[in-house]
Amino acid sequence: MSVVDAPLRRPAPLLDALISVDHKSIARRMLGASLVFFLGGGVMALLMRTELAQPGLQVVSTESYNALFTMHGSTMIYLVITPLSLALGAYLVPLQVGSASIAGPRVALTGFWLFIFGGIVLEAGWLTVGGPGRATWIGVAPLSELQRTPGSGQDLWILGVLIATLGEWLIGMCILATALRKRAPGMTLMRMPPFTWTMIGTTLMMIFAFPVLVVLMGLLFYDRRHCCLFDGPQGPLSYQELFWFYGHPVVYVMFFPFVGAVAEVFSAFSGRRLFGYTFFVFSTALLFAALSSSVWGHHMFTTGRINARYFALMSHGIILAAGLEYFDLIGTLWRGSIRFTTALLFGVVFLLQFLVGGLSGVWVASPTLDFNASNSYVVVAHFHYTLFAGSVFGAFAAIFYWFPKWTGAFLREGLGKLQLAIMVVGTNMTFAPMFALGEDGMTRRIADYPRASGWGTLNLIATIGSYLIAAGVLVFLINLMVSLRHRRPAGPDPWEGPSLEWATSSPPPPHNFDALPPIRSFAPLMDLREGKA
Repeated sequence: MSVVDAPLRRPAPLLDALISVDHKSIARRMLGASLVFFLGGGVMALLMRTELAQPGLQVVSTESYNALFTMHGSTMIYLVITPLSLALGAYLVPLQVGSASIAGPRVALTGFWLFIFGGIVLEAGWLTVGGPGRATWIGVAPLSELQRTPGSGQDLWILGVLIATLGEWLIGMCILATALRKRAPGMTLMRMPPFTWTMIGTTLMMIFAFPVLVVLMGLLFYDRRHCCLFDGPQGPLSYQELFWFYGHPVVYVMFFPFVGAVAEVFSAFSGRRLFGYTFFVFSTALLFAALSSSVWGHHMFTTGRINARYFALMSHGIILAAGLEYFDLIGTLWRGSIRFTTALLFGVVFLLQFLVGGLSGVWVASPTLDFNASNSYVVVAHFHYTLFAGSVFGAFAAIFYWFPKWTGAFLREGLGKLQLAIMVVGTNMTFAPMFALGEDGMTRRIADYPRASGWGTLNLIATIGSYLIAAGVLVFLINLMVSLRHRRPAGPDPWEGPSLEWATSSPPPPHNFDALPPIRSFAPLMDLREGKA
């Protein structure tokens, strides 16, 4: 046999998994890494809640507690929810626009490995003599300065955040280029599915916000080594202004994709096209994205440095965009032929719980009210109702909905509904008491509180709730193991979904599609089933 006729040798399976530029492989590895980091961040949260269950230091020292809340927040923001949203986009956007691949596949692979390397560097602080960073997930100056946080742990935190964020930015740019430049014939902008539009809004915010954090981390590292950049009375405020220009848009990066996922879930399980599609696109990809990049200053009302009237007005303007989204999602369910699957129920709970986070956001976006709530547990409650009670529940809706497409097998519905019930109770037991604690004067980032404060009962309830959340996550892991070991095969379109990812096999082949149906709307498979294609 000549060299020309010799069959091509594929790399070993493990090596192939590590170097594959198939967007589906990259996304699956990113989902798996996010799950591992999620479990680690959850253990940190349990340790903190155990410490706060009663007054007095029982489990960890104050210094260890400071490390825990810094690393818990950092892990969840930089290594769990942000990459999880991007992993969904990397897997689904090429499929939804009818593309055979993601734009810049090698760039996406580089971004993935930067994310992994950055996560390892960030978490490596636990292995240093002085422990990890203790300057909160914001890395706020002057807490991050060398004299306040000595040792290499804070340096590793800074470098880890920089590297992981750069990797996530690269993946986001590949997703955006795919949606804008690699659409199938007939897939016009206004025929793209709702999830793809939310990813466009997400990545547009990333274009401007993420490079600011990358540069800021570089400046902070220089400041620790050589000093003087963030010294003086204005230095910490300058740091905050730069950070929050990233820090507020990233909140929307962490929930936009899940709004789109829930829109897809509601459409599939109500048997209806998304209600108010045009308004949904306008509110999510344009209005919401623009406003979210212009409200960072409301995190600094108490500094007296920013224009409170402007930032309060912009912050309240978000209500319009959010209201349009809620109206469209509820309108999709209205009079639909609803199937109460686990994915749909997670989506409904996401909608309800995220509403609590959104309404409490109105509170902290009002300067007069924010002066009372700032640095209290009201802020902790608001933040967690947005990102855990909201985004994480939206993520589980997406996982239960698209798991058959990713693996060719169903997750168990019974275990999924049990997980949902446990997590709903645990989530609200954990975070609802924090509103009352904050209003009663409990400040965040404290490892202990006076017995005379009367906060012990509510903190105990919150701690019990956190263990219920952990039990719900354990049920999910059991579900995952059972469903993969004892597979219940899913066909190409088990849910009768609306968009193109359901027009190919489960899981899809390397080239994604053998053939595409006609594309005449944002729900081409519904068109096909109804004889409109």
